[in-house]
Amino acid sequence: MTTLADLGPRICVLGPSNSGKSTLAVAIARHRQLQAVHLDQLFHLPHTDWQPRPEADFLQLHADAIAQERWVMDGNYSRCLPARLARATGFILLDLPTRTSLLRYFRRSWFERNRHGALAGNQDTVKWAMLHHITIVTPPHRRRYDQLFEGIALPKLKLANTRQLQRFYETEGLAREPAP
Repeated sequence: MTTLADLGPRICVLGPSNSGKSTLAVAIARHRQLQAVHLDQLFHLPHTDWQPRPEADFLQLHADAIAQERWVMDGNYSRCLPARLARATGFILLDLPTRTSLLRYFRRSWFERNRHGALAGNQDTVKWAMLHHITIVTPPHRRRYDQLFEGIALPKLKLANTRQLQRFYETEGLAREPAP
């Protein structure tokens, strides 16, 4: 099995919404002294209800982030993925079931005041658009990311359920730290 050390100093974490990408990225960053980069924070304006930045601004922020020497970056944003993968030294795919993502979305929206990867000044709320995204839009993306995973030449790791994810945390000595 691929270990965290095998993934190198620039790690991409992909997966469906609410699968634990940001929490895992922060745990890896703390353990390996890497910068955690949350693409949702680069794409959306802080202190808004998930309002996107101008596209050129996001692309520049993404380019600046991947140019760094040490990072763990969570988020999908497929249009930027080729450039990210060209710089990455390792790849993690979280492929947790849709029901898990849905339950985590409700928990995040109703109970969590702070979470890793959240927008500054924003409290998540349940939105029909996000429910649609998790249940309807995401399943075809899962197949595409699975194909990407199979074809990628980087050291890689696929975690397909909460048991595998928990085992990875334990095996690598990672800790889920509370969000600030």
